[in-house]
Amino acid sequence: MNPSSEPQAFGAGRTGSAFDPIEFIKKPQVILRIVAWVFATIVFASIAQEGYVDGKCRYNESNACGYGVGIGVIAFLLTIGFTALDIYFPNISNVKTRRSAVLGELGASGALTFFWFIGFCYMTDQWRQEDEKDLAGWNGRNSVQAAIAFAFFSILVWAALTFFAFRRYREGVSNLFSSGYEDHSAGGGQTYGGYPPAGGVGSFSQPPFTATQQAQSSYQPPTY
Repeated sequence: MNPSSEPQAFGAGRTGSAFDPIEFIKKPQVILRIVAWVFATIVFASIAQEGYVDGKCRYNESNACGYGVGIGVIAFLLTIGFTALDIYFPNISNVKTRRSAVLGELGASGALTFFWFIGFCYMTDQWRQEDEKDLAGWNGRNSVQAAIAFAFFSILVWAALTFFAFRRYREGVSNLFSSGYEDHSAGGGQTYGGYPPAGGVGSFSQPPFTATQQAQSSYQPPTY
């Protein structure tokens, strides 16, 4: 069956549908997750490697280093988790479970968009207030600035992932009513036939209640 014509439920066909790795890689959300994974790696690796000097954060000795590393690691893990979920997704037979998974991705993507925005603003402001941007013996200026730049790029990527997750949820809800995804068991749509034709096998020789009506019409009240 052509995947495009197969009944869909939240972006996947019936349970047990064949997994095509080439088509999977071509999905926009999968490509965006790979990009988000790379950006998150750059952010937390740059800060972890060059963001500290003598135990002090180069972002004005603030908590911006810890925030950047934390949000980077969370984004790194979520991209892997959601990609693995997408691979397993066609094996989920329960439509409610599929909907919950899509809603979870939608909520997490929206939250990451917000947290990356906060992180970008926080790191930018603290770096602006840093007095010793060119500290003697320290060559990590490009790294801490790269973390700020890729934090900004991460906002755009996660916003796009939020959009695709929302569109997937909306189309999934709509397809439940239009694609006939859910199977109905045999006999579930049992119908009942009418009375057999007159004169056929098992038909009444006269309409129901006719004998009773005739008995009532021939009744004569007693005279006294």
